[in-house]
Amino acid sequence: MDGFFGAVIKDRSAVLDVFFGTDYHSHLGTSNAGMAFWDAGTGFSRAIHSIKNSPFRTKFENDLEEFSGCSGIGCISDSDPQPLLVRSHLGVYAISTIGIINNAEELISSYFSGMDHQFMAMSSGKVNSSELVAAMINKGKSFKEGILNAQSLIKGSMSILLLTDKGELIASRDALGRTPVHIGRKEDAFCVSFESFAFSKLGYDPCKELGPGEIVRVNADGCEQLSAPGEKMRMCAFLWSYYGYPNSKYEGVNVELMRYRNGAILARDEIITGRLPKVDYVAGVPDSGIPHAIGYANKSGKPFARPFVKYTPTWPRSFMPDNQDVRSKIAKMKQLPVPELIEEKKLLFVDDSIVRGTQLQETVDFLYESGAQEVHMRSACPPIMYACKFLNFNRSNSDMDLLARRTIQEIEGDEGQNHVEEYSDASTERGRCLTNAICEKFGFESLGYQSLAGLIEAIGIDRDKLCTYCWTGKE
Repeated sequence: MDGFFGAVIKDRSAVLDVFFGTDYHSHLGTSNAGMAFWDAGTGFSRAIHSIKNSPFRTKFENDLEEFSGCSGIGCISDSDPQPLLVRSHLGVYAISTIGIINNAEELISSYFSGMDHQFMAMSSGKVNSSELVAAMINKGKSFKEGILNAQSLIKGSMSILLLTDKGELIASRDALGRTPVHIGRKEDAFCVSFESFAFSKLGYDPCKELGPGEIVRVNADGCEQLSAPGEKMRMCAFLWSYYGYPNSKYEGVNVELMRYRNGAILARDEIITGRLPKVDYVAGVPDSGIPHAIGYANKSGKPFARPFVKYTPTWPRSFMPDNQDVRSKIAKMKQLPVPELIEEKKLLFVDDSIVRGTQLQETVDFLYESGAQEVHMRSACPPIMYACKFLNFNRSNSDMDLLARRTIQEIEGDEGQNHVEEYSDASTERGRCLTNAICEKFGFESLGYQSLAGLIEAIGIDRDKLCTYCWTGKE
């Protein structure tokens, strides 16, 4: 996943606002981060660092004295290094992007066909997505025209943030609004942010949330709409279930409250169907599973507890570093039991999702080794059946990396892949078969998934405005 933040302030430095605003997006990525500033006297300054083994704040603290300017942008990226500096007929500008371009090679080939274009290649040989977006923007006679051109050509998703050589910000939300873009304001200053909470501690008040495809120009005096939003929206539903920070809001819906509702709906439906197990405690798999579990516990009447906690001072993010064996070892070392809440206890855990199942077995083994009598598992969303092709979630490379799809293959072979929709529904025979197979595979006493209808109810937004591709495979 990626996130960005930008600010422009009248007659005062924007460096600290951009620094802290960007840092508040650190939960969205673990690969690269960068900041760029524009100063009327000295022009642009920029720094990009890898954050794979060190957090954003540590990497950029020493750069702060080198930065100056009343406007700047920053980004956290799970993909390519950014922001990039670009020089074109539109002027010099910095660009940061959020999203994925599924037809990148096709677009690159179209530029090569003219035999007068080149791209800088990364070590993998691929072209930086932000550079490709900039090439499409540069085809326009203005930033507005160029961004509209890029949005029309890109298959996937793309939200864009630019810092121009006039010290202004130009922001565009993805054409279908799959990711959010918020505008904040305070006296003599405006900001642009992926996360709504990122600017509140900096003194900004919410101004507006961009609509799908909307383009705005932002300076210290205000926010000007350059292109109106479209009517069709496909906001990523998984942001509420997992990636979104607890105090974030998307389309006016708070993430933490959505998770409470989601857990409550999951418990409500199990009470109705008689599937609510007798347990001593309900717990959440730290950290994003906890609010779902609170909702489940409150509705079910079962006491909430934390039978194990994560030790995060030295390794705050379990999906670092790249090596899977090292990641698994770190994840195991981070799990610290509370023996009095585990030994001889029947426990029900709620996790935000079950994607690949990489660390799931280790968690279950850890609980039984710590003396648990029973371990029940609940997923706060349906079985994930399709690798996301719209955002850089970095959680699966193909459908067959996903636990549900691998299990379907084990159950029924290739024929099973023709019945994914049926397997996704826990009320069908195939759906029950999938749940039972995964339950047996990991040694759960019972396993349950939130239904898609329940998840959408918890979000509370029109289903047609949500992207549920990872569960349904439907765009």
